Amino acid sequence: MKLHDFYYELPPELIAQTPLKDRSASRLLVLDKNSGEYADRVFKDIAGFIEPGDCLVLNDTRVIPARLLGVKNPTGSPIEFVLLHRLGEAELAGRAYPASRFPEFSDSCYWEVILRPGKKAHPGTVFDFGDAATPEELMASPLLRAEILEIAEGGNRIVRFNFNGAFEEILDRVGIVPLPPYIKEKLDDPERYQTVYSRENGSAAAPTAGLHFTNELLDQLRANGVKTAFVTLHVGLGTFRPVKEDNIEDHLMHSEYYEVTPEAAAAVNEAKAAGKRVIAVGTTSCRVLETASDDKGVMHAGSGWTDIYIYPGYRFKILDALITNFHLPESTLLMLVSSLAGRENILRAYQHAIDERYRFFSFGDAMFIK
Repeated sequence: MKLHDFYYELPPELIAQTPLKDRSASRLLVLDKNSGEYADRVFKDIAGFIEPGDCLVLNDTRVIPARLLGVKNPTGSPIEFVLLHRLGEAELAGRAYPASRFPEFSDSCYWEVILRPGKKAHPGTVFDFGDAATPEELMASPLLRAEILEIAEGGNRIVRFNFNGAFEEILDRVGIVPLPPYIKEKLDDPERYQTVYSRENGSAAAPTAGLHFTNELLDQLRANGVKTAFVTLHVGLGTFRPVKEDNIEDHLMHSEYYEVTPEAAAAVNEAKAAGKRVIAVGTTSCRVLETASDDKGVMHAGSGWTDIYIYPGYRFKILDALITNFHLPESTLLMLVSSLAGRENILRAYQHAIDERYRFFSFGDAMFIK
């Protein structure tokens, strides 16, 4: 299929810049994936569309304050880091990096990052981060000192952060939650870019379909007999990367880390065995489900990296229904929902949402594909 097959015209004023005060007060477009029929509802009405015994699969990742503003040492020129992925022991085992040059710091960790500007950030370059008032004060007493170790694929950098204490606590102090590039307004409450069930730190972007749920709504669903299963997929900035290839099959999908516990796999498999639906909250949960399931429709516990690319023609192994937001034109996420409900059905529903002035993208309204 061609990229332009997934284009639609969106008035810029429909891009939601701020979240609603009440998470579950957003609008909900209910789409029947078989008939293409749709209906307008409010998100809290979702309880009436999910049946007892159905299994709701939610991504419990938590967005970290992954954006860091600092200076180059010793020039004091400004730099911006965006944290992408923390390297674990297994990834470090095959790498021979020089020892730290900064004995004043007792602790360290390794990350893959994006730098802006980064053309001159060669191995050995040093950057400082903290909350000092001036570049001179910052370089004199940084909370984080980063040394470039390697130029990674795509121009990203592998860096070693040097610090004293707990990295997560320092990051909470100096980091900024990165918002999608189409959101220009400042977010007053960073928790509104987190789901109410977020708990596993690691994402650079929120699994936004889950932003509509409140604890009260989840309690109501459970009281109605709906099962919940939590999986983890740490959302990377690759989710915003545009598709540039004219033939969508040629697009190289980004990788993201996921985890499925034995309890989550059991809950999903029990629902399938009972003839109930498995409903993903968001495309991230969908990608975990389809990655961790076999061709017989059985989900398995485990962890790893997934670069699954779902576009029309894909045969779902376990997913039955999807709660999702409205996605950017010509994006892999629009292709994913089109693979579930049909491209024509999706684009027709999107046009209805535009005509009815729905709010789009991360802080926007929702769709239930049933």
